[in-house]
Amino acid sequence: MKKKLFALLLALSMVLSMAACGGGKDGGASSNGGDAAGGDASGSAESTLHVGYDMATDTNNYGPYYDEWSDMTDEELYEMAKEEAANGAKEITVYATSSKMLKAEEPFEDLYPELDLVVADLDSDEVLSKAEIENQTNNITADVLQTKDVNGEVFHEYYANGVIEPFYPRDICTHISEENLKYSYPLYSSQAFWYYNTEAFPDGQPITSWWQIIEKDDAGNQHYQLFTKEIGQETAYLSLFASFINNADEMAQSYKDIYGKDLEYTYDASSFNFEVPENNAGVEYLWRFTQAKMTFIGDGDELVLAVHNSTKDKPALALASAGKIENREESGYNIGWCINLSPYTALLNTESMFVVQGCDNPAGARLFIRYITGGADCQSGGLKPFTKTGNWPLRDDFVDEKNPAKLSELGARANDLVSIYDIYPDVQDMWLYWLSQSPNK
Repeated sequence: MKKKLFALLLALSMVLSMAACGGGKDGGASSNGGDAAGGDASGSAESTLHVGYDMATDTNNYGPYYDEWSDMTDEELYEMAKEEAANGAKEITVYATSSKMLKAEEPFEDLYPELDLVVADLDSDEVLSKAEIENQTNNITADVLQTKDVNGEVFHEYYANGVIEPFYPRDICTHISEENLKYSYPLYSSQAFWYYNTEAFPDGQPITSWWQIIEKDDAGNQHYQLFTKEIGQETAYLSLFASFINNADEMAQSYKDIYGKDLEYTYDASSFNFEVPENNAGVEYLWRFTQAKMTFIGDGDELVLAVHNSTKDKPALALASAGKIENREESGYNIGWCINLSPYTALLNTESMFVVQGCDNPAGARLFIRYITGGADCQSGGLKPFTKTGNWPLRDDFVDEKNPAKLSELGARANDLVSIYDIYPDVQDMWLYWLSQSPNK
């Protein structure tokens, strides 16, 4: 397929671009696919994974990527950052998608005198577009980017084009599962849940599988009222549906486990000018979901309110971000999460930290990234602004006092950005077309 070839070429270009670029203007770390310049600091070639495509073995190798920056301490980076400031790089500039990042300015500067931190609060598109324009014009202002990647765009297109580069502090990474380090260095993860009415279902969640969400009785009547944002406009939700297609065997098994029989395939893919896999349980689910009766609501608080207002006679489910559970305490809503759905509840949407390629403050950037993700002992205070219900820092030494359940108890899994990126445009096209054909649109 053309898209697979395109993905392969992107991966190859990723290696070439990283081999050509250094970590900063003043002789920073190399981010190529071979041994890091730091020698022993980066470990042996056999034990170190690198970001890119390995032509010799025809395999993709991703993070964690360790180089000479990875083993530098806060003290070492601080001394280097002060030299950068003395040489004219006066500000460490962060482009962030969360306004909570603004709360890091004063504590960071108090902890590291002589350094000046400037945070720009932007939306996701602005963070990436500004960094890309700065890279293309060689007029780089940002040192650090904070953003998330749910469909592989950041990983494939911004690494590949040399806009950003990886930084994995080795000591902190020992506290993070390697599956959560594959594509980026994480700040925290979030996810979406299906919400149910706890008063209507006092014995617990009424569903255990994604198939039950769209279940119909023998007369063809839909069991649940469904409320969600328009999935075709939500990158994270489309990526989740793409993952179901990539994990079709698990989707098929989930159906059989619930209903005791094999799934019947009813979708017709003849209208598309691209290859759609036959007898794919993920595609079948996408088709059936688009034909279900749904109410699209753009506001998350209104989504969970719809569940709160539902009854056992007319039960409702709503797909909304995890943080909307706070309406349970703040507004008295009778709502709860549906967790441990088969084949899996959700994909983790991970906010990540990146160093800007060619920035003026390569050491200062990395010092800040260490700080904001908790520091060596998880006591820096950097994670505090992001500690809220619905956010899960991924460190195993982080004490989570905000969430009603641990991340490991919810049934979500890490995102496979490569396989999702390969089919994401097709999934979006299928969703939009089939939704337009729905009798319930």
